[in-house]
Amino acid sequence: MQKLQLGLPSCMSVFRSGLLVLTSPLSKLSLRLVPILTSAARLVQDTLYVHLQPGLSLTGSTQPRSTYVPATSEVYNLISKLYADAGIHRHLDVRVLLTNILNHGASPPALGSVQNLSQPPEVVLTDFETGDGGQSNPVKQRLERYATSCYSCRPNLISVLLYPEYELEPNDGELSPQQEATVTEEPLQSYSDIVVGGTFDRLHCGHKILLSVSCMLAENRLLVGVSDKDLLKNKMLKELILPFEQRVAQLSEFLVDIKPSLRYEIVPLFDYFGPSITDSELKCIVVSEETLKGGLAVNKKRVENSLPALALHTVKLVNDPQHARYEEEKISSSSLRSRLLGTLLRSPKKEPSLPRYPYIIGLTGGSGSGKSSVAQHLVRLGAFHLDMDRLGHNIYMPGGPVYEQVVEAFGTDILKEDGTINRQVLGAKVFRDQEQLKKLNNIMWPVMARIAKEKIDEAAAQGKAVCVLDGAMLLEAGWSDMVHEVWTIIIPEDETEKAWTLLQKRLKDK
Repeated sequence: MQKLQLGLPSCMSVFRSGLLVLTSPLSKLSLRLVPILTSAARLVQDTLYVHLQPGLSLTGSTQPRSTYVPATSEVYNLISKLYADAGIHRHLDVRVLLTNILNHGASPPALGSVQNLSQPPEVVLTDFETGDGGQSNPVKQRLERYATSCYSCRPNLISVLLYPEYELEPNDGELSPQQEATVTEEPLQSYSDIVVGGTFDRLHCGHKILLSVSCMLAENRLLVGVSDKDLLKNKMLKELILPFEQRVAQLSEFLVDIKPSLRYEIVPLFDYFGPSITDSELKCIVVSEETLKGGLAVNKKRVENSLPALALHTVKLVNDPQHARYEEEKISSSSLRSRLLGTLLRSPKKEPSLPRYPYIIGLTGGSGSGKSSVAQHLVRLGAFHLDMDRLGHNIYMPGGPVYEQVVEAFGTDILKEDGTINRQVLGAKVFRDQEQLKKLNNIMWPVMARIAKEKIDEAAAQGKAVCVLDGAMLLEAGWSDMVHEVWTIIIPEDETEKAWTLLQKRLKDK
C-alpha cells in the first residue's frame, strides 16, 4: 500500500542543496535507499548531503543530539551502496558526511560544534516517519534544530518528512537469513596515514566511494595523488579532462565537506608512483580492483627503497546501470566525458559587441579531426561557411592586404619566380623559430579578423541565420571573441593515424 504524504504540498519547491538525515536502523536502511534517494532527488537539484544517524528519534520532549556511529563493515557497505544507488540521479552531487563516523583507532572528540559545508543546505529531509504519516510541526522543528546544531545551513531552513514509497516484502525491510549472514559489524582496520591516487576527473560515485573509504580508514592524514601531464596522454577523450587546478579544487571541496578533521595533502602525479614509494609515514594504500596491480608495484618499489610495504585495501568497482552499449560497464570518467560530446560545456555568450544575426559558431580542431566534414554538413543545413585557413592563404597573394608586409618581414628569398610567396620556404622559416612564427601571426591574424567581420556582415545581408567561422587556430588567434560559441572537433590519435595511412595508400595506388 502506498503511503500518502499528508501535509506535503504537491507543488513543493526544488532546492539547490539539501541535507538528508537517515534514521532507519542500518539493517533496514540498505533495502530502503533507492526509494529514499528517489524521493530526495525530487526536491534537491544540485548537492545532497547525507547524514547517517540510525535510531535517531524526532519525537518526545528531549531535543536529539548527534552521536558517533562506529566505522564497521556494515557502515562501509551501506555507504558504498548509497553512492551506487545514487548514480541513477545524474543531477545530484551526493556527499555522505563522515564527521560522526568513528574509526577504530581514533580518539572520539566531543561532538557538538557546527560543521561548515561548502553548499549550506536550504532544506533538511529525513526518512523518519510519524505515526499519522503527516508533516508534524513538532517533529519538523526538532529536525531543523538537529540539522542546525550539526551543520551550517541556510537561513529559513525548510524541513520535509519524505515518507518514501517503499516496495518491501511483508517483513517491512527485515533482512533475510542469507542477507544477515553477509552483514558484519566488524570494526574497520584504520591507519594513521593513507595514500590514494587517480585522475579524479568530474568526481563520480566511483570516485566518491574510493575517497570515502580512504577517509573512513584514515586517522590522521590522507595523501591524494592526482594524475597530470604524461599520465593523461592515453586517457580516452583527454581533451575534455578538466584542468588540474579545477580537479584539485573539486576534490578538496568534497574531502573537506565529508571529513574536515583529516589533514589532506593533494599532489600532482607525473608518474605512476609519486610520493607513495618515498613517504615513510604512509601505512596503507587504497586501490580499486583495476588498480590493484599498481598497488602491488608500489610495495615492490617501497621494499627496494628500504621502506615497509603498505597495507593494501581494495575497493570493488561499481557498475553503471545506465551505461550505453559503447561505454564501460563500470562507472567511469571516460563514460562521463563521452556523454559531453555534442553538448554545450558553457552557455553561449551574450556579448553586446556580437551581432544577434547571424549566430556565429566557431569551429576548430586539429588536422584530420573531421572539421571540414562537420563544416560541410552545417553548410548543407543552410549555414554560411567562412574558412579562415583558406582566407589566410589568399591574403598574402600578390596584391593582397599583407603581401608587402610579409615580403618585407621575411625577405625576397621567399618568393617564387612569378612573384608569389612560396609557402614551403616561408613555412621552413617560421615553423622552426617561435619568434618568426609570432611575427607572421601578428601580421596575418588581425587582418584575417577584420576581413572575417566583413564576411559576417555579408552573411547577414544574405539573410543567413548561422555563420560557421572555421579555423584550426581559432583559439590561439583570439577569434573566439568573434563567436557566440565554440565547437571543437576531436578524434583519437589512433583513428587519425588510420585515416592518414588509408589516405596515403589511396594516393599511392593512384
